[in-house]
Amino acid sequence: MRTRLLIGAPGVLVGLYGLFLLLQLGLDNLFATALWAAGGVIAHDGILAPVVLAVCLVAARLLPAAARAPATVALVVLGTLTVVAIPVLGRFGARADNTSLLDRAYVPAWLVIAGLTLAAVVLASVLASRNRRTTRSGGGESSRGR
Repeated sequence: MRTRLLIGAPGVLVGLYGLFLLLQLGLDNLFATALWAAGGVIAHDGILAPVVLAVCLVAARLLPAAARAPATVALVVLGTLTVVAIPVLGRFGARADNTSLLDRAYVPAWLVIAGLTLAAVVLASVLASRNRRTTRSGGGESSRGR
């Protein structure tokens, strides 16, 4: 209980301070913030979460058992990264009169991260598959027996 209080109290205080600052901006900003927050909840719960669940269900039927958990982790990692990176991947906000805006190769960087994530999925799947085979055949010492 003490730990929760030590962790929760600063969070509640910072939240109240943020609310205090928001209320000082006026009713129009409060309404716009509430609308923005509601839109985020609707987009997440109405679109993003069902799509992720559907993809995971399909993948669970198509992928071997050893690849299911790593593929799910990769979906969450790449999905989150992609949603966050949409503005730079689409170069929204780039302007011809200011070449310092969005001046990097964002798509190749995203492809590198996607490739590394997929490589990690393959590696984790192979290791999980080997571990299951070894455990099933009784050929290795299990971690429970140590």
